[in-house]
Amino acid sequence: MGKLIPITFLTLDGVMQAPGGTEEDPSGGFAYGGWQVPFEDEEANTFITEAFDRVGAFLLGRRTYDIFSGYWPKQTDPDNAIAAKLNTLPKYVASTTLKDPEWAGTTVLGPDLEAEIARIKESTDGEVHIWGSGELVGWLLARGLIDELNLMVYPVVLGAGRRLFPGGGEPTTFEVTASRTTAVGVAIHTYRPAGRATFGTY
Repeated sequence: MGKLIPITFLTLDGVMQAPGGTEEDPSGGFAYGGWQVPFEDEEANTFITEAFDRVGAFLLGRRTYDIFSGYWPKQTDPDNAIAAKLNTLPKYVASTTLKDPEWAGTTVLGPDLEAEIARIKESTDGEVHIWGSGELVGWLLARGLIDELNLMVYPVVLGAGRRLFPGGGEPTTFEVTASRTTAVGVAIHTYRPAGRATFGTY
């Protein structure tokens, strides 16, 4: 049975929009695309490569799917292990508007999303990765469907852009299961949901 695991690139102020390029996602007038690129880091790349070694399927929101499907099918270098996984493993899209996906191996999920995701986890040998797809991650977290959360936090503040946690949702606590910081300051944290948040007074 596969675990459902988001892997998300974030700035210090929680922005996840368009880390990889200026034209990746300019929606909402976002002018800071490509903020991840100056922090290119071999240790961070190793973490990503190790994650792809464990993946068995991908679950994506519609916006991220459109970005990925416009880029990765064109990457045909047989030595590119990330492209090979994305282009050959099953891809599931949570969307009510996508009807005829052209990217091979893509399935559009039906309206009973919780049941569909349970089926995907049950049938997947390996991890089910969610890249980007912030709205979907928030929806899944609120329903207790995330098994593990990997955040790669980059040492930059933007002050604008789409955030992973824009507000709303259930207060939730997490257990830190792994943590490391790379030479250029990318903090990589692995969290496991540990129930609803509790509160007190000093």
